[in-house]
Amino acid sequence: MAPLNSGYALLPQDDDHRHPQTIVKDVKRRTPSRLFIFCLIILAGCLLFVAACSMLNITSLRWGFPEKLQAQCTTEMQDFGGLPSYYTLRSGDKIPSVALGVWKAGKNEVGRAVKAALCSGYRHIDGAWAYRNEEEVGQALKESGVPREEVWLTSKLWNTFHAPEDIEPTLDESLRKLGTNYLDLYLIHWPVATKKDGTYYDKDLTENPYPTWKKLEEMVDKGKVRNIGVSNFNERRIKNLTGNPLKYRPAINQVELSYWLPQPELLEWSKENGIILEAYSPLGSDKRVQDSLNVPEVKEIAAQTGLTPAQVIISWHVQRGTVVLPKSVTPSRVKENIQISMLPAEAFEKLEKAATSHKPSRGSDPSKSWSLDFEIFD
Repeated sequence: MAPLNSGYALLPQDDDHRHPQTIVKDVKRRTPSRLFIFCLIILAGCLLFVAACSMLNITSLRWGFPEKLQAQCTTEMQDFGGLPSYYTLRSGDKIPSVALGVWKAGKNEVGRAVKAALCSGYRHIDGAWAYRNEEEVGQALKESGVPREEVWLTSKLWNTFHAPEDIEPTLDESLRKLGTNYLDLYLIHWPVATKKDGTYYDKDLTENPYPTWKKLEEMVDKGKVRNIGVSNFNERRIKNLTGNPLKYRPAINQVELSYWLPQPELLEWSKENGIILEAYSPLGSDKRVQDSLNVPEVKEIAAQTGLTPAQVIISWHVQRGTVVLPKSVTPSRVKENIQISMLPAEAFEKLEKAATSHKPSRGSDPSKSWSLDFEIFD
């Protein structure tokens, strides 16, 4: 996406609009001492102006109120201290390994979070039609000045739009709100297709998502989507899909992954089959975040490495080979979450062992709240 240019005005170089010859005559009438002082004042003013612009990185000003004045983001993608900053998909595209998740980011919060993320070095924003904030995300991306081709954008197809005839209009709506003509990644949000009125699930499309997938493949061929994948699919459901003759296999499976639900078997199987897992709720579901930060092994590794507990957990996820989607609308935490580094091998193994030694606990399972007559993760 091209940087936003309209609405900006360059700083004036000189506020004296008289003819240059008039200015020369005025200077000649001054005494040498006054001329010397005048030159010193002008020189000092210029130096102060240059220094101020350098410190503030101001290249242009937005028309409007003073609080609107801001420089466009110039921070490049973060280096992760030995950890991979991206993974290469089958398509050859490189997906950044840490993203800002915008689920539950409310109105007038999500835009600030997105701009804070991009200015902190994020180049991956994970959203969805169901989050109802794509328009604000798109505006923030535009205002950031970061070129569209440098930002990985993900959205997701909601349950009520799995019918092939509904997919392209829904995708077009997301593209329009985000202000882009393509998505880097489009996921089937849940392995559940529901009726358009939301009263009950569509049994045929739920048990056989192949027609939905074929339409997504068409979106790739049309250039509206570059990669396609799934979300909240277990191994059985992926096998059910890939048992069909696919033109494009799932590149990504976005699932809940945390200290409390590490899913080592799914992770290993996915690696063997060329599917990258993305971790949502990487610090645990909302009620368990503090528990995650207080895990003894996490606190011990934090003290050993100088990382914060949150940075330890996010580093662990990337070191496992997953894309991580921490979410926050607090700028300081957004910045903290991307300042990660490779854990010492012994520390990584200790945390992996601790995470896989207790009974797994899932934080997100809407099977009952959606009144389904089956369990999504069975």
